[in-house]
Amino acid sequence: MASTIDYSATPFEALAEYERRSLAHAAGAPEQIEAPGLWRGIGFRIGDRYFVGSIAEVNEILTLPTLTVVPGAKNWLLGIANVRGNLVPVIDLRDFVGGGRSVTTETTRVLIVRQHGGSAGLLVDEVLGQRSFSEEQLAATVGEADEKYGRFVGENVQLGDVLWGLFSVAALARSTEFQQAAA
Repeated sequence: MASTIDYSATPFEALAEYERRSLAHAAGAPEQIEAPGLWRGIGFRIGDRYFVGSIAEVNEILTLPTLTVVPGAKNWLLGIANVRGNLVPVIDLRDFVGGGRSVTTETTRVLIVRQHGGSAGLLVDEVLGQRSFSEEQLAATVGEADEKYGRFVGENVQLGDVLWGLFSVAALARSTEFQQAAA
C-alpha cells in the first residue's frame, strides 16, 4: 500500500497522521505472532552468575554514564545519572546483593529498569542480549540455592550449559533495603 502525503495538512495534522501510522506498527508484534509461548528477557552477568530479567522490565541498556555522588548514601548507590533529562539512581547490583563492589570494565553496562515512582539503573558486569525460554524450559525450572539472590531469583532455567536465574526487578524494587538508600 503506497503512502501519500497530504501537503495541504497543517503541521499538527501531519504529526497526528505520523503518530497514527507509527502506532499501527507496534514494535515486537511480528515476533509475538511468529513465536507464541516464549518468555523473553534480557540476559546479564554479575560475576560468574547469569541472570535474565523480563524484557518488559528493562527500558534500555547504557554504558556507565557520568554519575553525581549522593552524600550519605549506602555504598551500593553509586550516584545519580542524568539520562535524557531524567535523574536516575544507579545501583551496583553486585554490591547490593552482598557480592562485593563491581569493577567497571569495557563490558560493564547499566540496565535502566522500571520501578514504582520512576526508573533506576542497575550496574551489571555484562549484558548478554535477549534470551527466550519455552514453556517446557520454564516448566523444568529449579529453585535458587544462593540465599543472597533468593529474594530476587525464584527460579533458574537451564539453557545449554548455562543456568539462568530469572531475576525479578519488581521484587528488587519492592524490597525495603532497596528503597532505603540512606546510610
